[in-house]
Amino acid sequence: MARHTRERILETSLGMFNAQGEPNVTTNHIADELGISPGNLYYHFRNKEDIVEQLFARYEQRMDDALLAPQERLPDLEDVWLQLHLVFECMWEYRFLYRDLVDILARNRKLRLRFVRVLERAGDSARRVMHGLVRAGVMRASAEEIEALVENILLVATFWLDYDAVRRGGGQGAQRELARGIYQVMLLLAPFLRDAERAHLNRLASAYRD
Repeated sequence: MARHTRERILETSLGMFNAQGEPNVTTNHIADELGISPGNLYYHFRNKEDIVEQLFARYEQRMDDALLAPQERLPDLEDVWLQLHLVFECMWEYRFLYRDLVDILARNRKLRLRFVRVLERAGDSARRVMHGLVRAGVMRASAEEIEALVENILLVATFWLDYDAVRRGGGQGAQRELARGIYQVMLLLAPFLRDAERAHLNRLASAYRD
């Protein structure tokens, strides 16, 4: 029963943080939403920061799974598409982290360091995939160009939800927001691809255009 209550608290907190913004939600709001006493909530979590840290741990695991790249063969463009899809799905599920990123990381040094490590792992994964595409003859890029490309991919992906919310007003549904972000990141690769692969990328990307 205690485990069930703990899971309900985490699930409800995630939903409320995503919908209302983490800074706008208190432990009393969460307890009220669940119909439990604040004391019952504090039995499971010390405070709201504890809840945020537990959700971040789940986000980390989900992101680690999304960043897995092929080990037994060289990557191809479908691998890029799949990895981006999984990463953006993870970002959407834990979108409060991205939409309140500066505020959350400014309050919690431990989470800031952990998020930096997430970015480092994402960069390492993207770098391995890019170098693999070069070895596979899919793209042509120098080591310096790959480093810049990796940085741009991280930049666009990390701040995509905030950018999209400001530019388009947000709230248009997960599918459209994810699709636009994936499309923008995929097109960063285009200048480095050989002609046939660029045409293939455009076919893959066309599914994500409005």
